[in-house]
Amino acid sequence: MKIAIGIATAGRRDVLSATLAHLVEQSRLPDAVIVCPAEAVDFDETAAAHLSLPIRRVEGRRGSCGQRNAILATAEDADLIIFLDDDFMPARDFVAEAEALFGDRPEIVAATGTVLADGIHGPGISADEARNILAADKGEPKATWPVYNAYGCNMLVRMAAVHAVAARFDENLPLYGWQEDVDFCRQLAGQGEIVHSTALRGVHLGSKRGRTSGLRFGYSQIANPIYLWRKGNMTLHKALRLMIGNVAANLVGSLREQPYVDRRGRLKGNGIALVDLMRARLNPQRILSFK
Repeated sequence: MKIAIGIATAGRRDVLSATLAHLVEQSRLPDAVIVCPAEAVDFDETAAAHLSLPIRRVEGRRGSCGQRNAILATAEDADLIIFLDDDFMPARDFVAEAEALFGDRPEIVAATGTVLADGIHGPGISADEARNILAADKGEPKATWPVYNAYGCNMLVRMAAVHAVAARFDENLPLYGWQEDVDFCRQLAGQGEIVHSTALRGVHLGSKRGRTSGLRFGYSQIANPIYLWRKGNMTLHKALRLMIGNVAANLVGSLREQPYVDRRGRLKGNGIALVDLMRARLNPQRILSFK
C-alpha cells in the first residue's frame, strides 16, 4: 500500500519543523510527505532536507481547503492519504496501524484516531509535552465504530473513494475552512464506512500561532454550518447544535478575558453572521473582507 501524509500549513514554521522531525520516528515510514505552505516562509525546506523522509513541497490556493486540494492532486497515485494538521504528533505506530486498518477493512473509506490530548481546548500543548503524553500512553483494546466524519487534525482517506466521486475540499470555505472535514467526509459517505479507530493515536498541540482571528472565526461558526446544511452535507440538527453551542460558549467566555481564545471577537463575528442570515446575505467568503 502506498501511503502519503499531507500537511497544509500557515504561519507555523517552527511547529511544522518539529512535527516533520517527529514523523521520522514512525515504525513504518510514509512513502511520501506532501507539504503545502500558505507562503514559502512557512516551510523550512533546508531543515526538512536533512530528514530521512521523502518530503515534497507543493503550492496551492491559500486556505486549508485550497492547500489540501493541491495535496490531493499530488497524491493521486497513493492508496491512502493521511491528512495531519501541522501541529498533530502521531504515535510511533500510526502509519503502520493505518496500513493494517485499511488493508484489512476494504469497506472503510475514511478514518480518524483517538486524540490523547487536544490543546485546541486550552492554551495549547508543547511538543515536549506531547512526546511525554505519547510515551506514557499504554494504549487500549483495538476497536472501531462509525462516525459522521473524521476529525480534520488526523483524517485518513482511501484514495479510491476520492477518485470514485471526484471528492475535493470546498474552497468556498476560506482560510481556516472550519468544518471542511465534515463536508469532505460526507462526499465519501456513499462509498463505504467512516470510522473512529482506537489503534490510531496522537496528540493535537492546538498551537495558537497562525490561527484565524476571533472575528473571522466567529463568523465562520455560523456561516459554515448553514452553508453545509444548504449544500446537503450537514444535517440541520448538527448545524444548529454547532451554532448554539458556539454562541453559548462565546457568550460565557466573553464575560472574562481568556488569554488563548478571543471570545469577544468570536461573539462579534457570531452577531454579524446572524444579522447577515436574517438579511439573506450570509456567505462564508465574507470573512475575507474582515481585518
